[in-house]
Amino acid sequence: MAGGFAGGGAVPGRAELYEGRITGYFILACIVGSFGGSLFGYDLGVSSGVTSMDDFLKKFFPDVYHRKQAHLHETDYCKYDNQVLTLFTSSLYFAGLVSTFGASYVTKRRGRRASIMVGATSFFLGGAINAAAVNIAMLIVGRVLLGVGIGFGNQAVPLYLSEIAPYRIRGAVNQLFQLTTCLGILVADIINYFTDRLHPWGWRLSLGLAMGPATAIFVGALFLPETPNSLVERGHFEEARRVLEKVRGTHKVDAEFEDLKQASEAARAVKGTFRNLLAVRNRPQLIIGALGIPAFQQLSGMNSILFYSPVIFQSLGFGSSAALYSSIITGSMLVVGALISMVTVDRLGRRFLFIEAGVQMISSMVVVAVILALKFGHGEELSKGVSTVLVVAICLFVVAYGWSWGPLGWLVPSELFPLEMRSAGQSVVVCVNLFWTAAVAQCFLAALCHLRWGVFVLFASLIVVMSIFVILLLPETKQVPIEEVWMLFDRHWYWKRVVRKDPKYQGNLHQQQEMARA
Repeated sequence: MAGGFAGGGAVPGRAELYEGRITGYFILACIVGSFGGSLFGYDLGVSSGVTSMDDFLKKFFPDVYHRKQAHLHETDYCKYDNQVLTLFTSSLYFAGLVSTFGASYVTKRRGRRASIMVGATSFFLGGAINAAAVNIAMLIVGRVLLGVGIGFGNQAVPLYLSEIAPYRIRGAVNQLFQLTTCLGILVADIINYFTDRLHPWGWRLSLGLAMGPATAIFVGALFLPETPNSLVERGHFEEARRVLEKVRGTHKVDAEFEDLKQASEAARAVKGTFRNLLAVRNRPQLIIGALGIPAFQQLSGMNSILFYSPVIFQSLGFGSSAALYSSIITGSMLVVGALISMVTVDRLGRRFLFIEAGVQMISSMVVVAVILALKFGHGEELSKGVSTVLVVAICLFVVAYGWSWGPLGWLVPSELFPLEMRSAGQSVVVCVNLFWTAAVAQCFLAALCHLRWGVFVLFASLIVVMSIFVILLLPETKQVPIEEVWMLFDRHWYWKRVVRKDPKYQGNLHQQQEMARA
């Protein structure tokens, strides 16, 4: 898909001249590219299950294991409150946070495909070290390498999918990343359910199987085409046109290819891409895409449920196997939500899915908080009926997240940034996302211990803020060509007052209008 330039690049309205069809080559590229999300998903699922396995806890966290067994002698909320245990989870995301800036350089200078391959290699090494771990230090080193892999993958894959997709189905194609993430979570949950019965080495198998998707992605990436956007950005015009013709299935790509070249020329004129993010004309992309949405995606509380769903269910009185089984149910709900989102995102729009899911997620968190406030925390197991209501409420929360903040948290930022700062912008998105992922992961069990049911009220309150943010500040981007998204801010009730203050924005807007009339 032709790259956009905020205030420069493509000619408004020329997107209607784009031609092409869905080709087998395009489908293959989407499948292979999107499976970068499976790395993120598999780790989310497998680490949540492993941290609840008795064999793993006995070897590395014996204090937590003994506390877990003393079910009736302490507050149930605090059974897993251990900062070293949470560091096992969050160290990956701190590593990903740092590595994303290196990923930005590789993505821009060497291409999206190169970043995907680097990420797969690092993830493979991390899985191998974790599977062979004999002490906590080895676990942390392995997690850091996994984090580097996720930092590179999350930086490159959403860009790859948004750029290679025809604009009419860009939303659905980009959400393949979220779908493979959800499938990775579900597969990991199923694996954990069976490896939990393999004593005492089942946890090693769960962690080591991370090498499987990493290998598949690396091999697939060898045959993956680079995006035309990246090729043009690096000056490979002939190859870019060949790839564009092959992906679109037609030689009639003049309009789209011209937009690519114009956007690239405008991008080359811009120096200091990270600094350019701070320009007044790019303030909407900075506030919405780089800071707001990636932070809110994690502050919804969803990843806390994914990280610790077996732990949460065990704390709620479910047995070990029942807790892992319940995690499979929630993982399945996430996949269902992703599929619903893929079907509806380009029809109903991004804003509708955000707002509807906000109402559903708030209601679910309130139900969970009320039940826990009334029934939980006295050293007793919950009744079957109450436990069922809790699982249903969590599933409704998960499925709503699965069709809203999960996929749209990656889709919308990737749509907003113009070509000249797309790689840098995506790096900030991943950095902010992973920072809040790590922070929430590190703090959640302690918050659960000290705030008790109030932690779910906190998440419900944050979702209220998130929903208001979307209602007031996010324009609808469905079926808008990526090179024309910047014009939405010139028509937005609030952002037009901001971007029009930038003299360069006004000059570029006038230039685009002249080109459109010509």
